[in-house]
Amino acid sequence: MSSMSSLYIGVSGLNVSQNALNTTAHNLANVDTKGFVRQQIVLADHSYVKWGETHLSSLQKGLGVDFAVVRQVRDSFLDKAYRQEVGRQAFYEAQYDAIAEVEGLFGEMEGVSFQDTLNGFWISLQELAKEPDSIVARASFVESAVTFVERAENISYQLRDYQINLNIQIKDMVDRINEIGDEIKVLNSQIRFYESNGLENANDLRDQRNVLLDELGKLASISYREDQNGIVTVNLEGVAFVTEDMVFHMDTVSESDYSDMLKPVWPAHKNVEVFKLDRVPSSENNTDLGYLKGLLLARGDKQANYLDIPPARLIPEGQDPTYDAEYKKAVEEYNNHIAPSAIMNIQAQFDRLIHGIVTTINNIFCPNKEVTLADGTTALVLDKEKAPACKDGETQGIEFFKRKSMDRYTDGPDGHKLYNGEVPGDPYTLYTVGQIEINPLILQDYANIALSNNDGTGDYDTDAVEELVTKWKSPFATLSPNSLTEYGFADYYNAFIAEMANRGAQFYSTSTNQATMVESIDNKRMQITGVSSDEELTNLIKFQHSYNAAARYITVVDQMLEHILTNL
Repeated sequence: MSSMSSLYIGVSGLNVSQNALNTTAHNLANVDTKGFVRQQIVLADHSYVKWGETHLSSLQKGLGVDFAVVRQVRDSFLDKAYRQEVGRQAFYEAQYDAIAEVEGLFGEMEGVSFQDTLNGFWISLQELAKEPDSIVARASFVESAVTFVERAENISYQLRDYQINLNIQIKDMVDRINEIGDEIKVLNSQIRFYESNGLENANDLRDQRNVLLDELGKLASISYREDQNGIVTVNLEGVAFVTEDMVFHMDTVSESDYSDMLKPVWPAHKNVEVFKLDRVPSSENNTDLGYLKGLLLARGDKQANYLDIPPARLIPEGQDPTYDAEYKKAVEEYNNHIAPSAIMNIQAQFDRLIHGIVTTINNIFCPNKEVTLADGTTALVLDKEKAPACKDGETQGIEFFKRKSMDRYTDGPDGHKLYNGEVPGDPYTLYTVGQIEINPLILQDYANIALSNNDGTGDYDTDAVEELVTKWKSPFATLSPNSLTEYGFADYYNAFIAEMANRGAQFYSTSTNQATMVESIDNKRMQITGVSSDEELTNLIKFQHSYNAAARYITVVDQMLEHILTNL
């Protein structure tokens, strides 16, 4: 029995060496396979034969070596750190990509600069102020104004188109997240099946699943855990996504009945929104994770305009800061909703500039005043005493920039021209980009530019001409309600471009720093999980020698048994 049991020792050595060689060869074959984690064979004692017992210990003889498991060499802590930090990198990368795309629309780095358009309009206005009666100066002013409106509309339309086009990326990402969930569920089932015998680990399948978790961590914020059966359950944005036997898919729906922008929702939870964007994301709360969330935040949920930026106010000394609840609410809405969105903030600030230029010029050509009507109500009407007239010295109330869908005035009682004001809830009443044009009456006849005195003398209105130049340089608005610095039109645009560039630089810096951190974590992972061809070749030689030694051992035992049997 003792001699025969020696064969078990040799056979176990052959088996273990063969398995070790197979594992090493598998590692070498997958040196360049994405997500592959090197595998190690863990050895253990084979069974024992008990001879007897003494007062000190049992008398046993081992029957060789066995392999306990072929394990993956990886660090779960580094995996979780990688998936969190790569998600944070992707969040800021998405916003930087959006800023970089939008910056190109204004042409400040290359192409036709909007600043040149703005400067051209200002120069033509100065020339008009020098020679108000000149047909050439008036024609140049109108031509530059047409260019100004067309370029502003073109930028606005491109911003809007880019917002809508982001729907394609959002839809593709949602579809990909759903695919990843389905693939993880399939791999869960396969891993549970292969590992159900308790004898082997489905390491290659686990590698595939970990690659999917890496990709999912880049797209959204995830948390996950593995149970004793090898099943990984995944929560996405705090909601169950992959469970033991189900995948809860996401879907995309419109922001509202009147919106063409998509948002991800959970159909299984009555279409509750996947992402909560009503608070500014922060690293402290780990709410700045995932490319999809970054893309949604950058895009926003509507086309913003100048009304989305409350005017800056100084709270009077000693006044309760909550004295104006409506204004405070508007500022909070801006800070939490508009300002965090790169595109919506740019739309609102740019529209504020266009609205400021348009209304300033219109208010010079068509000033208003408040009067009390016969029925006792107050209304804004054309100030005929102050308003300059057209070249005929009589016609008043022809605005330079006209709303496409609404006239500036309506005939009212007592000969008043009632001003049709802007209504916040009705975009067709606003002097906003896309709703303005040069007054067709002025395009037909430059004499309709109201720059003459209304006294019938035929002289031009010096006050109106001087006001055109003065108002252009005068401060008219701040960039946001959080700043008290007011700018003139040219300075406002420069500050607007500078803020956009600084914001892009911050996103780029953050995403670059995150990329460095992600690379560092991934390098540490690779030090543990990566396959070293030199090390594996060394192991190959070692296990080959082990195999040869076991084979030689069996040969010696065989010769011994043969000698015993032939000499009996």
